[in-house]
Amino acid sequence: MADIKNRVDFVYLFDVQDGNPNGDPDAGNLPRVDNENGCGLVTDVCLKRKVRNYVDASRNGAPGYGIFIQEAAVLDNRVEEVYASDEVASKSKDDKKAAARKALCEKYFDIRAFGAVIATKDKQGQVRGPIQLTFARSVDPVVSHSHSITRMAVTKEADKEKEKTMGRKSTVPYGLYLCHGFVSANLAKQTGFSDADLELLWEALENMFDNDRSASRGLMSPRKLVVFEHSSELGNAPANKLFDAVRVSKNSGVSVPRSFSDYTVEIDRDSLPQGVTVIEKF
Repeated sequence: MADIKNRVDFVYLFDVQDGNPNGDPDAGNLPRVDNENGCGLVTDVCLKRKVRNYVDASRNGAPGYGIFIQEAAVLDNRVEEVYASDEVASKSKDDKKAAARKALCEKYFDIRAFGAVIATKDKQGQVRGPIQLTFARSVDPVVSHSHSITRMAVTKEADKEKEKTMGRKSTVPYGLYLCHGFVSANLAKQTGFSDADLELLWEALENMFDNDRSASRGLMSPRKLVVFEHSSELGNAPANKLFDAVRVSKNSGVSVPRSFSDYTVEIDRDSLPQGVTVIEKF
């Protein structure tokens, strides 16, 4: 697999209709919002979880595509398993840490991509991942709607006479979210993140919502992935200047957006600096 030689930045657009894209457990699982301007938020942790789930499902445990951070995983055991392997155990004391780091990166896609903090028992260390994501922020303010729902069953025998129980469900009627991403060629060399891994990331961003359906999340869809490829390892322009070339605006006459067709996405290709190539993946 070929190494990544040049820096990459990208803009990722996705939307939600009648769903909660990322509930806030500190706010009764209401959709996350910026309290100052009302824009919706989806954390980078949420998006990385969906990428992990897609890679796990699509590669089905193939060598090199394990997922380190999984539900109910005991990280101590996973680290100890790597340290006990022949390729690490046979190394001298001074070389064990580097060998274990290399083995972890080779075994787990998410460590190779996003990095990890190893803080288990006496095994301490950090792997800086080449892939970093920002919070996704909605292009326009969103309004959280709360809906009353009923259930035709009860949980406890004592509540049997009630026949029904009530609950609540919070949704965003519509929101178009924009996330910025970064791929460091320098860190990719350190973790072994390859061109094939990067293509898998693009694949995950396009398909991960279809493999993560939930009644609470409504209809979530990928809408656009704009990739800026630099011609050098450290890059040819600041990322913010490239991101400014992607302009998302409401169409004329639209006051309350309710679909992606209510927006226009434009890329100012003429403003791109020399040495940067823009690719629309979808």
